[in-house]
Amino acid sequence: MKVGDRAPEVLGKDENGKEIRLSDFQGRKLVLYFYPKDNTSGCTAEACSLRDGFQELQAKGYEVVGVSKDSAASHQKFKAKHQLPFPLIADVDHTLLEAMGAWGEKTMYGKKVFGTIRTTFVIDEQGFIERIFTGKQVNTKEHASQLLS
Repeated sequence: MKVGDRAPEVLGKDENGKEIRLSDFQGRKLVLYFYPKDNTSGCTAEACSLRDGFQELQAKGYEVVGVSKDSAASHQKFKAKHQLPFPLIADVDHTLLEAMGAWGEKTMYGKKVFGTIRTTFVIDEQGFIERIFTGKQVNTKEHASQLLS
């Protein structure tokens, strides 16, 4: 996916099994962020940054949805532990990750592996990708303020 592309309509199911669709956010901007794993340091920092900036993001017309390959049960625990106010999609089969280009080869501890590439898409009110942050461009500790600037 690239800037200007239309995001897919069906995004997936959240931690409670509820289907999340792009049209659910019509008229609002959507921060769709992909992260590797619940309860890891970088992913927790990113989620907590978005939690802490959530009210300001909403005041500026944004909604937030997180996506990882973790299970719904893992997401429920992660969301409760860190009091996250936004849904987390359990993309266990990588459907959305692959469709959005957030799944691929990366290097971890000097080894080539396949996995989630940390990526954030800002999707406009009509469902088109407006901005993309990927890999090292994502400041996990300051992600909310990064999105607002």
